[in-house]
Amino acid sequence: MKTVCISCVRNNLEKNTIGINKKLLGENVASFYCMDCLAGYLDTTVEELMDKIEEFKEEGCKLFE
Repeated sequence: MKTVCISCVRNNLEKNTIGINKKLLGENVASFYCMDCLAGYLDTTVEELMDKIEEFKEEGCKLFE
């Protein structure tokens, strides 16, 4: 399944990028942002999103690799 950023049309989003979209925007979202666009949308930084991904992984969240 090809996933494309709905903002900048970047192709082939990574599993963790899709996971953080689902975790922060709702598991039923059908459209995804790349990390740069998601950070802008949420008024945060890519680094902060990466830190959250690591936290969710440590908690055992199945949305992340």
